[in-house]
Amino acid sequence: MHARARACARAVGKRAQAWYTDAMNREEIRRTLEEMAEPDYARFARSLLPGVETVLGVRLPALRRLARRIARDGAAAYLRETPGPLLEEQMLRGMVIGCMAAGTEERMAYVAEFVPSIDSWSVCDSFCSSLKAVLDDRERWWRFLVPYLEDERTYCVRFGVVMLLTYYRDEAYIDRVLERLRAVRHGAYYARMAVGWAVALCFARFPQRTYPLLAAGVLDDQTRGMALRKILDSRQIPPEQKARIRAMR
Repeated sequence: MHARARACARAVGKRAQAWYTDAMNREEIRRTLEEMAEPDYARFARSLLPGVETVLGVRLPALRRLARRIARDGAAAYLRETPGPLLEEQMLRGMVIGCMAAGTEERMAYVAEFVPSIDSWSVCDSFCSSLKAVLDDRERWWRFLVPYLEDERTYCVRFGVVMLLTYYRDEAYIDRVLERLRAVRHGAYYARMAVGWAVALCFARFPQRTYPLLAAGVLDDQTRGMALRKILDSRQIPPEQKARIRAMR
C-alpha cells in the first residue's frame, strides 16, 4: 500500500506545481519562519531535543497558522519540494499534510512519504496531532498504521504508537490497542517511551483492561517503568488505583 501511496503523491504533486508557484515559495516560507522565531524559545526547544541543533524557535500555534495558509494556497506542490533542514520546516511539512484538503488515499500517500523522514519525537508528535482526518475513516487508517508498529525504525514505531494513543483510545478500539502495544518490541528509547506513555493513558481511561499489561514480564522493564511512573504522576488517576500501581513497582 505504501508504494502505491507514494506514487499517488508524486502524481498529484506534478499536477499542482504551477499552482504552488503562485503561492508562497520556499524562500518566502523560510523568511516567514525566521520572522516568527523566538531565540529564548529556541534555546528551550533545543534543551528538550538532544542532538537537534537546527531549531529557529517558532511556537506550534504559529506553525499551525502558517500550515493552514500553505494548505489553502498550494499544498500539493509545496509538498513536492524537498524540505529544508530546520526542525520547523519538518514540522510545517507534517502539519500541511494533516490539514490540507485531501481524500484518504491521497493523504495516506503523503503520510507514507513523510514518516520515514521523521527524526525527532517533536516532529513525530506534532505530526500525529495534525492528522485529525483519521477520525473520518478509522478502520481504514488502522490497517494503514499497523505495519509501522512492526517497523525497525525508531520514529516509524513511535509514529504508529502515538497515532494509536491519539485516535484509538476508546471503547471501540481499546482491546486492539492494548494487544498491539503488548506486541511492540523495539529497543530504542523514544519508541519505548511512546509505548509507556500510551499504556499510561490507556490505564487512565480503562484501568481494569490495562492492569494485565502492567504485570511483570509482559512489557520490557524500561517500558513498564515508564508507564508506571506516568500513571503515578497523572492527576487523572484516583489514589486507590495509584496505591495498587505502587505495589507493582
